[in-house]
Amino acid sequence: MNLEHLKVFYMAATKKNFSEAAKVLHLSQPSVSLHIKHLEQYLNTTLFDRSTKKMELTHAGTILFSFVEQIIQLVNQLEKDISLLSDSIHGDLRLGASLTIGEYLLPYFLGDFIKQYPNVHLSLLVDNSNQIIEKLLDGKIDLGFIEVAIPRKEIDSLPFLEDELVIISSVRHPHPDLAEDTIQPELLFSLPIIAREQGSGTRQVLESNLLKHQLELDQLNIIMELGHTESIKSAVESGLGVSIISKTTIQKELDLGLLKQTRIKGISLKRNFYLINRKQVLSPASDAFKELFITSVKENVH
Repeated sequence: MNLEHLKVFYMAATKKNFSEAAKVLHLSQPSVSLHIKHLEQYLNTTLFDRSTKKMELTHAGTILFSFVEQIIQLVNQLEKDISLLSDSIHGDLRLGASLTIGEYLLPYFLGDFIKQYPNVHLSLLVDNSNQIIEKLLDGKIDLGFIEVAIPRKEIDSLPFLEDELVIISSVRHPHPDLAEDTIQPELLFSLPIIAREQGSGTRQVLESNLLKHQLELDQLNIIMELGHTESIKSAVESGLGVSIISKTTIQKELDLGLLKQTRIKGISLKRNFYLINRKQVLSPASDAFKELFITSVKENVH
């Protein structure tokens, strides 16, 4: 039995779509179909029910899937144990992070990791939280860093840092409703808001916390949506509007007196950042990064 056939079967069964599996595995759809065909011939059974619009596993396919999950776990553990026999941790490590974490937190840590593990080749993808979750599930990254809780059984999620969203406004172009350090919730809806895009962790946290107080994001006067925090800060500094973003991202501007922060009275916009990985044996490089990162956060955050 070919291990590659099993890996292709596992992804096809997970995605329930040969085309989607092909994209993740960087194969053509005919190649995926051929892998499945060879596996079905070897086992002398049909693994997928293709008679419905949505491809489903047959009973035999369901049995195989449960075994393949265990086989992949064992292979990962084998590779990890063999790797640990060498003197150093090496290999590729693919990280994915939300914009806030990828631009303002992780870069300060990456240098320390590379110094300690010079034989690990690091890559970092920065995107919004929803995209990072999808790329983790698709196997395109090994570890993810996101801004929202994710109750998914196939993902391990570890909160590592508390963050807070605050209203930011320009010091050079002050907004009359933001003269104080806090505002009443009802004033929020008259502010010209420059918002993050759909799918961003910041926007999801803002929406969920407003709903806890019977307030809806649609009630906000959103005049513009931007996909990058730096663009939002520049727009706010120039007086185009105000925004609600992570306090983690504005420390420099606060120190330089370019931006002012304001909180909403009676509404907490605190949240956690999360480190996520698929529930399987991690590679030595992933394990080392996760352990060193959590240790560093605990030592540097008071």
